[in-house]
Amino acid sequence: MSSFQIGVQLQPQATTYQDLRSAWRRAESIGVDSIWLWDHFFPLYDDPEADHFEGWSLLAAMAGDTSRAKLGMLVTCNGYRNPELLADMARTTDHISGGRMYLGIGSGWFERDYTEYGYEFGTAIARLHKLRDDLPRLKARLSSLRPAPIGDLPILIGGSGEKVTLRLTAQYADAWNSFGPPEQYAHKSVVLDQWCAEVGRDPAEIERTVAVSPADVEDIGRYLDAGASHIIVMIGSPFDLGPIESLLAQRDG
Repeated sequence: MSSFQIGVQLQPQATTYQDLRSAWRRAESIGVDSIWLWDHFFPLYDDPEADHFEGWSLLAAMAGDTSRAKLGMLVTCNGYRNPELLADMARTTDHISGGRMYLGIGSGWFERDYTEYGYEFGTAIARLHKLRDDLPRLKARLSSLRPAPIGDLPILIGGSGEKVTLRLTAQYADAWNSFGPPEQYAHKSVVLDQWCAEVGRDPAEIERTVAVSPADVEDIGRYLDAGASHIIVMIGSPFDLGPIESLLAQRDG
């Protein structure tokens, strides 16, 4: 099997901080390349009133509690923070991690987050236009912060909208994340390549990540054939890392 990177997204719902910390420590110890969280304020699945933790606070804790794996948010909701503030948060967390951070970002979609925390939900296109307007501000602030990030702090854009999101990815991102099925992922990857040609960008400069379910690891070759080079398995509490171990064995065996 061709070489690829392996990551895990630990979903911070229906769990405890102690269990999350144990999970990211175990994930790093078994050899994952990356560990991710999500940027929501409420559970996305099952019991909507289950316990839940804020992602960036956890990410800072994880940055100081790990030493090797790359870390990131899959993905930050652009509308929850001023772009200059987000740049400073990401730069600071990059220093805590010793230079291992991604800055994952997307336009946002979960209405409950917005309404209960006092943000304007608006329309999908309005949120995309805000992302379009905020990305240059984000990059400008990153370039002016002192001290600068230690690592490369690649910007990862999550989403698959062909008219706006993938164009913004071609313009601004160092990495792109989307979902399956593999046929859809392959199509979106081709569209991203087309936008790269349109804006004069080498498509090989953009890392291709895909978020998959634990069940997908038994046939991961379909995603590699679709163009993914970084597989991120989404796992909820109680954080069974068996699928990650299976994926590592497939790659390294």
